[in-house]
Amino acid sequence: MRRFREPVADALSRMRPLCLAEDGCVSWEAYQSHQEPSRFVLVERWASRAHWEAHDAGDAIQKIYIPEIMPRIEREVHPSTRVQSSHEAVTE
Repeated sequence: MRRFREPVADALSRMRPLCLAEDGCVSWEAYQSHQEPSRFVLVERWASRAHWEAHDAGDAIQKIYIPEIMPRIEREVHPSTRVQSSHEAVTE
């Protein structure tokens, strides 16, 4: 199992600065589960859906995610909206 986790964790850590440098990337974080170390969760925030979709053509996806991570994972994508408290102004 360790052979699976370490390459994925390493690839995700190399993706982070590339993603953060992309136009429209507000935040990008990768998490590894304590309970299930082979489970990783990416939490990305993009200025718009168009920015997120354009991200697919970037180096992080094309040079790291597709060749190094995709062959090792089962992927679930959940585009989401942040839950805001009633007193926050909507800025997205």
